[in-house]
Amino acid sequence: MASASASLFKSSIVLDKSEWVKGQTLRQSSVSSVRCNPTAPSSLTIRAGSYADELVKTAKTIASPGRGILAMDESNATCGKRLASIGLENTEVNRQAWRTLLVTVPSLGEYISGAILFEETLYQSTTDGRKIVDVLIEQNIVPGIKVWTRVWCPLLVPMDESWCPGLDGLASRSAAYYQQGARFAKWRTVVSIP
Repeated sequence: MASASASLFKSSIVLDKSEWVKGQTLRQSSVSSVRCNPTAPSSLTIRAGSYADELVKTAKTIASPGRGILAMDESNATCGKRLASIGLENTEVNRQAWRTLLVTVPSLGEYISGAILFEETLYQSTTDGRKIVDVLIEQNIVPGIKVWTRVWCPLLVPMDESWCPGLDGLASRSAAYYQQGARFAKWRTVVSIP
């Protein structure tokens, strides 16, 4: 078993960009390599193209010692439950005020390295007009996005269904999230195992 693992790490695995997003091409065509060296110099090669440096920077920031990830990706309905518990109506203005409170905590960046956002939050501004993504970046907090494919699945899918149409458009949605400032994703989906 150990020798099989060692030989796996010695071989060089190269993923082409077209394998990442089947049938889609990424923004730029230049290719560079990122090498992961857990055991040997020639262990694992992944082609990350022009995103290689950014990918490494994002991973290092998120994994900063003594800092964690803030999961503020609650849906509008869940946010509404929090607001209702203090007697507030579930409106976009009240959700905006709640999210502004979360991202403007003094010294937040000392303790938080990444923030998972709900789609509405990714496009939202604070109550004083600054983009929430910009407020996070100013504090060296990497913005992320929750990608939840169940949203695009039929509501009453029998448990024995093995497909989910929520993957449709994933490449274009991911590109839009990236353009808005998200640099990582939390993946949520329903998997049925009979």
